[in-house]
Amino acid sequence: MEKKLILPGDEVADTPKRMDGCFIDGGKTYAAVVSMGQDEKVVPLKGKYLPIAGDYVVGVVSEERFSGFNVEINSPYEGQLSARDVRDPLRVDDVVFVKIAFVDEVNGATLADPRRLTGGEMLEIEPTKVPRVIGRNMSMVTMIRDHSATDIFVGKNGRIYLKGNNTSLAVEAILKICRESHTSGLTDRIKQFLENGGNSQ
Repeated sequence: MEKKLILPGDEVADTPKRMDGCFIDGGKTYAAVVSMGQDEKVVPLKGKYLPIAGDYVVGVVSEERFSGFNVEINSPYEGQLSARDVRDPLRVDDVVFVKIAFVDEVNGATLADPRRLTGGEMLEIEPTKVPRVIGRNMSMVTMIRDHSATDIFVGKNGRIYLKGNNTSLAVEAILKICRESHTSGLTDRIKQFLENGGNSQ
């Protein structure tokens, strides 16, 4: 079945279903944001990140407290990191790669396993584009990493931290993925793009 564009308010199911970027009204499910539909899948093309336990995200330390740190995670909701879980000293504005260990009933996130990231640069994309950047079984991000000799930390919250030899090539490839994420044959085009050093043929 071919892909189709779904607009906010379009009915996506005649039964109530919990789906990203959708809401339930009158026993039916409707799109809340612009999405792409194929078969019974609905993939939001825009949207803010909502914390999910088990996700790894790239955050920025926003406040130091006696018991730990507040971490801004590109979400309406901040994350909390306990001082007990911090091995390396952290300061306000430090960039960290952290795991969301627990999410409470008001979407507050408890964070764990922090890794401080230094010497690189951060790119922000739509959180909904992250699965395409990662690729099936990490295939896309591994390909970018290998061709650009760049360490890439992809956060499910739409933040990507890059450090290495050719970060500009990696950034160009990621932005190309975001622009063309709704199209088919993307992996082959990105492979050619990387092999040509960033020059599309």
